[in-house]
Amino acid sequence: MSADTLSSISPPNEPAAAPGGALAQAGLAQAPLGFIIDDESSIRHFVSLILQGIGLDTMEFADGDTFRAARAPRPPDIIFLNINLDANDSIQSIEALGKAGYAGVIQLMSSRGAAVLENLKQIGEQHNLRMLPVLKKPFETSAIQKIVAEQNLGFTQPASVRVNLGEMLENDWLEFWYQPKVDMRPKQLAGAELFARVPHPQHGILMPGSFMPDAVDTSLVELAQRSLVDALKTGLQFGKLGVNLRMAINVSVGALTNLNVPDIVREYRPDPEGWPGLIIDLTEEQVVKDVSLACDIAKELGRYNVRLAIDDFGRAYSSLTKVKELPFAEMKLDRSFVTDCGTDKVNAPVCKTVIDLAHGFGSLAVGIGIEKASELTALVSMGCDLGQGFLLGQPMPAERFISLLKQRANVRPAGAPDPAVAPGVAAS
Repeated sequence: MSADTLSSISPPNEPAAAPGGALAQAGLAQAPLGFIIDDESSIRHFVSLILQGIGLDTMEFADGDTFRAARAPRPPDIIFLNINLDANDSIQSIEALGKAGYAGVIQLMSSRGAAVLENLKQIGEQHNLRMLPVLKKPFETSAIQKIVAEQNLGFTQPASVRVNLGEMLENDWLEFWYQPKVDMRPKQLAGAELFARVPHPQHGILMPGSFMPDAVDTSLVELAQRSLVDALKTGLQFGKLGVNLRMAINVSVGALTNLNVPDIVREYRPDPEGWPGLIIDLTEEQVVKDVSLACDIAKELGRYNVRLAIDDFGRAYSSLTKVKELPFAEMKLDRSFVTDCGTDKVNAPVCKTVIDLAHGFGSLAVGIGIEKASELTALVSMGCDLGQGFLLGQPMPAERFISLLKQRANVRPAGAPDPAVAPGVAAS
């Protein structure tokens, strides 16, 4: 491998991610690039999604041969290199990086014994490579996040940052990212949920906690309208790839009552045939405050294939059990029930109860915030229908979502059955 090879990428079998990402589009520095080299596709996708979720572009390689033959748009800033049973393959990659004068960092990862890993780390150091402490498998999401943060890659958001939503809308700094929603049993892509983000020129990518708490009603209504329009437009883009997904957005009851949803739907989905519809999430707290109003809205919008879902479901379910009929398509479990539901003996039965309650209302149960394989396994065994979370895919710009669909989802021509597997989820 030559230095020229490292500065121009395009592996023969795996297309490169779109360079730059949201940070570059916001006028910030080009996004860092991470390589993941691992023969386990699930690990490659998992690490890739974590890196993408914190602002890195990624490329994946199934083995050292593919990596060493790669041509990339720019040198990677960090390389996650798995050490499998054939350590010679990894040694060849390390030696090639040394000869190319690679200046980034290398993170070895493996389930092999510490002695083997330490030996490879020393080989890298002998080639003047920047070798990080070895990462032992299995590892949690937080381990990857910590490594990236320590290298000052990706983006971080100071908790104290507060910006004005109205100003963000006026400057057109708002953009929408999408997170995969997965059908739990076949592990197939079932939908996508929209999340608002602000690529701020000074503060980087800002989450809703920075611009939603003090937002005035007029700004919330405008945000809701933009969210609805973007979800409908993006859904059309996905449809052109042969993947018809039911999109979901978060809207407050107040904003929803000030929007003419039917007119907007008719304008951007003039041909409803084959359209899987739209989901609008309302928090359980808002629904409980005026259950009859929420039910009326659900019945009215249902005529236009727009269904309501209850977010943070389970906190106040005792209030909802008094209602005989709740016309909601989905009930999204409060995240606190999902966390450690596979190992916490107290949380697990509560989680199961809430899932059963959702089914009792005739709704689909959606597990959110899934970060561990044990949580996914437990939710499937409990009968949970849909899932979202780090393990299944992070929120990402629409163009990146589309890129991943093209890359991994085995997209078929429009009109064909949708076999799409969610990014990061291995087909069972």
